[in-house]
Amino acid sequence: MKTRVVILAGGEGSRLGVLTAKRSKPSVPFAGKYRIIDFALSNCVNSNLFDVMMLTQYRPHSLVEHIGSGRPWDLDRSLTGGVRFYQPYKARFESDWYSGTADAVQQNFMFVKHGTPDNVLIMGGDHIYLMDYAPMIDFHADHEADVTIATLRVTVEEATRFGVMITNDDYRVTNFVEKPKDPPSTTVSMGIYVFRFDVLDRLVREDMKHKDSSHDFGKDIIPRMVKEGMRVFAYPFSGYWVDVGTTESYWQAHMDLLRHPPLLDLNDRSWIIHTRSEERPPVLIQNGAVVRDSLITDGSIISPGARVERSVLSPGVYIGPNAVVRESIILTDSYIEAGARVERCIIDKGVTIGHNCRIGHIETGAEDLGITTIGKSAQIPSGAKIGRGATIGPDVNLNDMPRKVVGKGKFVEHKGTL
Repeated sequence: MKTRVVILAGGEGSRLGVLTAKRSKPSVPFAGKYRIIDFALSNCVNSNLFDVMMLTQYRPHSLVEHIGSGRPWDLDRSLTGGVRFYQPYKARFESDWYSGTADAVQQNFMFVKHGTPDNVLIMGGDHIYLMDYAPMIDFHADHEADVTIATLRVTVEEATRFGVMITNDDYRVTNFVEKPKDPPSTTVSMGIYVFRFDVLDRLVREDMKHKDSSHDFGKDIIPRMVKEGMRVFAYPFSGYWVDVGTTESYWQAHMDLLRHPPLLDLNDRSWIIHTRSEERPPVLIQNGAVVRDSLITDGSIISPGARVERSVLSPGVYIGPNAVVRESIILTDSYIEAGARVERCIIDKGVTIGHNCRIGHIETGAEDLGITTIGKSAQIPSGAKIGRGATIGPDVNLNDMPRKVVGKGKFVEHKGTL
């Protein structure tokens, strides 16, 4: 049976704050050398699915540049599939930005139906997980399902953020509700669907006729399918899966990589996460430096007397003499100068943290004020102090501000206003 993959990669990811100010959520860097989109793409090719459509929308440039022709994933194909990009366009008839997940598929259905696949596998491009889709597709065929939904068991508190369903003993969905305040169960949708092609074709066309619809699979189409008695089934998944939709969940997913053993094993050679990497020199850890429970990527330099603990350093990061980095994520080509202290922070690309700065803080037993985040290319002058949970926007230069102190939870924009 022929399966076409549709990856919804147009998410703005506004809850990731400064990390998505200049890029889409799927193109946000992750775990030092990867981007979030690498996990969906790698899961596809590791599952022997090589016919991939990428639906983009918000700031797609870095995503398109990263994926390119798809060569790192063996997706630089033409006759047997490959990866192709589709963006919103203005046609003869009414069309606009995608108003929902189903609308994104419907607007591009002339491409989805090319070659008439048997199944269409639809997924988001902004989750971190390792999954073989082949057993799910087999499950879909065995149950003669109209749609099969990948599901996960979560806590009651977490369930309020997802589509929640009730199933019978045969995994058939008998009730589905999107983001309920009072979840009827703890079985939630992972946003991964296998549709029969003919069923999907009919559903997205019919959905466009519903004026009150938000044209979304989770909010509209799947609840309607369940209500109409269609064959909707839940495929149980028991592995690690996380929606890195907030700075806190993004930070926590990195900390999960540093556990013993890690909750997500990136060293599994049977399930390689592929990516596009630039050539960098080996890591240099100089005499007297201390590195503990950390991921250090090519091109990084850790100077004498520096300490890096429970942190992730991306390519080309420089840690100056006697600087301290704890429980932090430092993205590509950022500089932490001598004597600076960075704790529980996310530092975007090309940031400079000056000498003896104090950025973030780990407070034992104190109120959780979130993660301190510094936007791309920001410049933090020597001696500056930025409190726990504060946010510095992209391109901010604190040298332009009269004060070099940013209080807890404060936000500094490019214009330099608190």
